[in-house]
Amino acid sequence: MRRDNQSSVSQFLLLGLPIWTEKQGIYYTLFLVMYLTTVLWNLLIILLIRLDSRLYIPMYFFLSHLALTDVSFSSVTAPKMLMNMQTNRQSISYSGCISQVYFFLLFGGLDSFLLTSMAYDRYVAICQPLHYTTIMSQNLCFLLVTVSWILSCTNALLHTLLLVRLSFYGDNSLPHFFCDLSALLKLSSSDTTVNELVIVTVGVVVITLPFICILVSYVRIGATVLKVPSTKGMYKAFSTCGSHLSVVSLYYGAIIGLYFFPSSSNSNEKDVIVSLLYALVTPMLNPFIYSLRNRDMKGALGNILSREKFSP
Repeated sequence: MRRDNQSSVSQFLLLGLPIWTEKQGIYYTLFLVMYLTTVLWNLLIILLIRLDSRLYIPMYFFLSHLALTDVSFSSVTAPKMLMNMQTNRQSISYSGCISQVYFFLLFGGLDSFLLTSMAYDRYVAICQPLHYTTIMSQNLCFLLVTVSWILSCTNALLHTLLLVRLSFYGDNSLPHFFCDLSALLKLSSSDTTVNELVIVTVGVVVITLPFICILVSYVRIGATVLKVPSTKGMYKAFSTCGSHLSVVSLYYGAIIGLYFFPSSSNSNEKDVIVSLLYALVTPMLNPFIYSLRNRDMKGALGNILSREKFSP
């Protein structure tokens, strides 16, 4: 394929969300508040974990990385969407679109691997408590996060390199609020068979296998908890996993709705709305789930606030 074919389109038009023009100001305010909430609450979680030495344990180590990933994930799409809504400009450059695809895939995949690491941490804590400190060593935690980054970067780079090989002629309108990979493949003038094959194959590694590992971990956790004789002990064990299970349900629920039950080729509205849930709503809810359901996080926040209150 010649190089001039690759640059046949210099920009794309993001058609945005399926909302009425007269209500755009309301939605702009709503999405801006949601984005700022996502950034501030996730940064607060990172700050609390850094400042409270009682949170220097594997679960919160992974949680701090998840919070950073959620901030980055939302920042890939939300600022551009908000700017387009404010200025009524829909264009995004070809290079900007490719960059958005790369980082969206990077942080989306990283979310999946971090949630899997957190599920493994809960499995070891509940099913093998006597060996927890030995198994979940600092070296293993760093290794899990490093491998998560490597796999996520590789996945995003592979899809991006395959994407830039495609040609785009004529219509450059994307019925989306960001440069979604599947929407770009539908718009391409080239044969996308290889791209689609790689999506299915790599998706098994990035999405399906981690999801299966999480399910297996919680099946084992459930079997172990049911053997606990006391109701109090059973409740305590389940409560430590409640926050993580809620986040996993939000994350994979959105993915299943988006990729396993896609809308028809004639209507993309459902895909756009589910993508909004996946890209903006879920990262916003994650810190609320962890802070409201987690006694340690609420205790750390209380300590910080009381320290500020009584400091001279």
